[in-house]
Amino acid sequence: MAKPTLKAVLLSPQRPLGGHPLLVLGPSLGTSTVLWNEAASILGKDFDVVAWDLPGHGVSPAVTEGFDIAGLADAVVELVDSIAPGEAFHYAGVSLGGATGLQLGIKHGERLKSLSVLCTGAKLGTPDGWLERAETVRKQGTPVMIQGSAERWFAPGFMDREPERSSRLLHALRDADRFSYAFCCEALAEYDVRAELGSISVPTQAVAGALDGVAPPSLVQEIADGITAGGGTASAVTLEGVAHLAPAEAPAHVAELLRGLMAWAEARGAAK
Repeated sequence: MAKPTLKAVLLSPQRPLGGHPLLVLGPSLGTSTVLWNEAASILGKDFDVVAWDLPGHGVSPAVTEGFDIAGLADAVVELVDSIAPGEAFHYAGVSLGGATGLQLGIKHGERLKSLSVLCTGAKLGTPDGWLERAETVRKQGTPVMIQGSAERWFAPGFMDREPERSSRLLHALRDADRFSYAFCCEALAEYDVRAELGSISVPTQAVAGALDGVAPPSLVQEIADGITAGGGTASAVTLEGVAHLAPAEAPAHVAELLRGLMAWAEARGAAK
């Protein structure tokens, strides 16, 4: 499996990095760093906020061969090392970005200060479903996914209330490289870390949208239960009125949750 190259966007104010704790944000399939704009603007005064894009999405280059989600986690660490070599960081990711976060906790836990995974699971969907989607998008392109994604991503009424925000996210899907999107689907087809959750020791919160049909609250509870069963510290939270893209739908609430966990983790680290 290849390790993809990831690119990132700075979402906090321009200033020398290192004066504030580093927060790295991961995307949902078909989105870009736009997903995190509002939440990052709330957190940017107190954290250096960097968001990465999936292969072939946003600013990240397309890929021509397959990768797995453990490889995405390796690529995130490589990206962080290009920005702040060896630095420990807070991480938050949505859906596929959240799956990458769990892999970071399993494989690179020593680099994490805290872990927030949103609208995700230790396993997502079915292999056949992901492989079918990969084949469809390879043949027809990412625009074929727009209608279904709009229905999955947003709670009823959100697109009417926030037309600009939802439009920007759907444009990111339209503009994504079809082959890279398909490789992401194939990575999700193989993904299942349920048996490895107990190895995550970094403080973790798992956040669900009550209206999320992709990663319902039961999957988020499974993450928290799996981590605590192994002796780790984890909690599960459900956001009412939210579907699959919590940072876009409820940015202030998500920012508050992230800030609370990160502040606790920073204080815990300082006390050691």
